[in-house]
Amino acid sequence: MSDKVPVTVLTGYLGAGKTTLLNRILSEPHGQKYAVIVNEFGEIGIDNDLVVGADEEVFEMNNGCVCCTVRGDLVRIIDGLMRRKGKFDAIIVETTGLADPAPVAQTFFMDDNVGRKAKLDAVVTVADAKWLQDRLKDAPEAKNQIAFADVILLNKTDLVDPDALSEVEARIRGINPYARLHKTERCKIALPEVLGRNAFDLDRIMEIEPEFLGDGGHHDHDHDHDHGHDHDHDHGHAHRHDGGLKHYHDEEMQSVSLKTDQPLDPDKFFPWVQDLVQTEGPSILRCKGILSFKDDDKRFVFQGVHMILDGDHQRPWQPGEKRESRIVFIGRKLPEDKIRKGFAGCVA
Repeated sequence: MSDKVPVTVLTGYLGAGKTTLLNRILSEPHGQKYAVIVNEFGEIGIDNDLVVGADEEVFEMNNGCVCCTVRGDLVRIIDGLMRRKGKFDAIIVETTGLADPAPVAQTFFMDDNVGRKAKLDAVVTVADAKWLQDRLKDAPEAKNQIAFADVILLNKTDLVDPDALSEVEARIRGINPYARLHKTERCKIALPEVLGRNAFDLDRIMEIEPEFLGDGGHHDHDHDHDHGHDHDHDHGHAHRHDGGLKHYHDEEMQSVSLKTDQPLDPDKFFPWVQDLVQTEGPSILRCKGILSFKDDDKRFVFQGVHMILDGDHQRPWQPGEKRESRIVFIGRKLPEDKIRKGFAGCVA
């Protein structure tokens, strides 16, 4: 898996601070070579003093990174980048502030040519601490970007008071409990926290989860009303949770988390998950998992965006490492019972 170039998809609402982050990547002496693909070079205000110039679409930066614009086709740009002599350590694709990141992320699974050379590493969303609450009300894209993220930079934290900050953090958690959340000012963050997360940081998910779900990994908390689907409680339904952070349930977005310590049968699992994403794909924004298959000494990791799935053997299970399979689905109105029953049927 490691010979593929890792790709970070960078998303976030207009004005949240993506450009600040990109300028840092393109100017800091971090010793890595990044290729940054931006939607419109002129529009997003990449600092022109950084640019050494190059051919029409690709600009060389002082720190060895390259920056190019997607005026045409993402696939064509990536193909062109892959042919460049110096090659680079990673690719970062910036999506427009209004866009749903899904199609960009899917490119890395769907196009064979790209898929052979690149792999989706993580989706990073920059969110504006001051305005996110309003955006979640009026902009469905903003909610998608949060639900879709592996890493969230809650930026401009210096502009809000601590109460407002923990409120917005709780809202984010209600939509996506699995992303790694960093609070930043002017996107000041160590770049390794954002780049090179390695296969969307599944192991981190496994660490993070118990904090939020402290009840054996089921996502039922105390909301039995979910099973009757009589969603009459209002949109901002919240209750205090052990962390002192309020706990929100987002009406539209849910996550379903599954685990088993019994080995799975690949001949049952793959047809099940393929069928699930074919039928429920539009409601599943992301799915990801680490799987332990019968008679297989290597961990299998997979992830998906809507209907597109991608997976590969990762590394051998370590001696003494607990071999369990864990999967997370994040999406809108997911058929939780159907997913749980289907997964239970995949045990070898």
